[in-house]
Amino acid sequence: MVQKVKVLLPVLLCVSLLALSGCGSKKDTDQAMVQEAKGDAMGATESLDSKSLGISEGRTTEGMLPVYFEFDSSDVKNDQVARIEVNAEFLKNQKGYDVRIEGNCDPRGTNEYNMALGERRALSAKKYLVNLGVDEAKMSTVSYGEERMLLLGHDELSWAQNRRADFVVVE
Repeated sequence: MVQKVKVLLPVLLCVSLLALSGCGSKKDTDQAMVQEAKGDAMGATESLDSKSLGISEGRTTEGMLPVYFEFDSSDVKNDQVARIEVNAEFLKNQKGYDVRIEGNCDPRGTNEYNMALGERRALSAKKYLVNLGVDEAKMSTVSYGEERMLLLGHDELSWAQNRRADFVVVE
């Protein structure tokens, strides 16, 4: 048995070396790849320049900013006043635009509670804009509750990004 292994091992090594050395040359492989790359199957060349999607932050239309809220609150915080003022100026300068204010929540709480809280957030933002001189007829509100989260994490950073009102231009 041992003698058979001693004879078979060198034979297997020789066969393996012959098989590996029999592979095509690198030059032939490279040439075949170049020919394939020139084929019509590659499709049209596309630019890699980024294009504006019309969204600036969150799901808010470019030119406006979302407003973020504290946990379980629909009050516009002092640090968010500048953001809502930017939105008011944008809407006053763009007479042809109607805007939908979308209230959003983090996933904590029941679906029903979050839908109601999202609506209160949207209405609070709308009321603030009306007080800044934006035409109320140009604005509508909707609540998405926890249905349109931006970040799906279970940490404070994710939750804070989901507690917001988005401002979306509608046509």
